[in-house]
Amino acid sequence: MSDYLSTGALPDDYAQLAKTVRDFAQSVVAPVAAKHDEEHSFPYDVVAGMAEMGLFGLPFPEEYGGMGGDYFALCLALEELGKVDQSVAITLEAGVSLGAMPVYRFGNDAQKEEWLPLLASGKALGAFGLTEAGGGSDAGATKTTAKADGGDWVINGSKQFITNSGTDITKLVTVTAVTGETGHGDSRQHGRGKKEISSILVPVPTKGFTAEPAYNKVGWNASDTHPLSFDDVRVPQENLLGERGRGYANFLRILDEGRIAIAALSVGAAQGCVDESVKYAKEREAFGAAIGSYQAIAFKIARMEARAHVARTAYYDAAALMLAGKPFKKAASIAKLVASEAAMDNSRDATQIFGGYGFMNEYSVARHYRDSKILEIGEGTTEVQLMLIGRELGL
Repeated sequence: MSDYLSTGALPDDYAQLAKTVRDFAQSVVAPVAAKHDEEHSFPYDVVAGMAEMGLFGLPFPEEYGGMGGDYFALCLALEELGKVDQSVAITLEAGVSLGAMPVYRFGNDAQKEEWLPLLASGKALGAFGLTEAGGGSDAGATKTTAKADGGDWVINGSKQFITNSGTDITKLVTVTAVTGETGHGDSRQHGRGKKEISSILVPVPTKGFTAEPAYNKVGWNASDTHPLSFDDVRVPQENLLGERGRGYANFLRILDEGRIAIAALSVGAAQGCVDESVKYAKEREAFGAAIGSYQAIAFKIARMEARAHVARTAYYDAAALMLAGKPFKKAASIAKLVASEAAMDNSRDATQIFGGYGFMNEYSVARHYRDSKILEIGEGTTEVQLMLIGRELGL
């Protein structure tokens, strides 16, 4: 992507990947998007098609069944899918970035060998159990516990808003839980230590683990999202993922990467709104001329294109820094902030351009209008991104 930043053209392998996914999105995803959205049904056939293409294995080495690509390749796929169906795009993003990536980043050899080939194949999905009812943006407020008992962890608690957690092909949930106290922190004077938060692999199904009934959401209706409950869930102690007490810190790293992926998805949504608006403005006539010939509409679409372009450049830059091994936290937050706002702004403008048709769910701009709001909330709200950017500036 550094070549793009300097020349404006993607390298051939990236460009070919983007084209392949674009063709798939238009020919396979788009025709059934409205149906799955209306029925709130998970698109198993579409997911199977993405699995066959190797999309779930894009950033993983071939030794684990992956495609040997990188995180930017995943982002390009997400952008193309996001143009036509955000539900499908988030299914891929969560399956890779949140489901499989923690195992790849922090798992031991045995865990990688057991789980990565399955998750990279796309025949099984993993989920990321972090958010709780009282700890959304404050993930450190985790109340779910995991206590050592013999050779097992015994997990009790609940999680909320967990993507890919209740499908027929969900096989793994990685959960953050309090495994003890560190013995230091501001609460020492009260006889309590700082929470020791670890991450633990929970295979699905496991006795005591329940994916509760799915949410009735405003958007992303074809994406699988559930609250989870853990009632004396027992898993072996070797299911600890990464170092004990590093679960929260490790997941912060996963979220930093995930913000680049969400930015890419957001750019897809923003660009999809541009593309649909351009097409409509050329075809729709009012007062004897195509509405695109009127400056009010042309200028609105021009601003939409500018937002998408700036947001794309931001996520390309963040991805380039990440892959170069350079600090990327601030760039990832900027990309997520700018891109999610571009998606929301563009979907609102596209709905206005379409007029009454834009308010009909059968049109993709209406779905983008409902879908895009969560982009400003999930994987770190707009306010969290502003906080992180401010911190990186030393404020």
